[in-house]
Amino acid sequence: MKAVVYKVVIPADRQLCIAVPKDIPPGPAEVVLIIAPQAPGEEDMTAGDLLRSPLCGIWKDRRDISDSVEFARSLRAKAEQRSRA
Repeated sequence: MKAVVYKVVIPADRQLCIAVPKDIPPGPAEVVLIIAPQAPGEEDMTAGDLLRSPLCGIWKDRRDISDSVEFARSLRAKAEQRSRA
């Protein structure tokens, strides 16, 4: 058995094209995709990080949203309905 390891970044279209080395014979093979942990420096945000980010208050000037809490609630409800479909 021979193993070849490629470190790749999954593109937005989620399609990979892999050129196999010439010393690998044609025929059956098994491809395993292992999702790597986040790279150092890409840790998850804390609640405090989020509050200090530019995302906090992003809807404050929108005139089409009178109640941001209700608007967020309706977005979550729509997302839950899509995931069940």
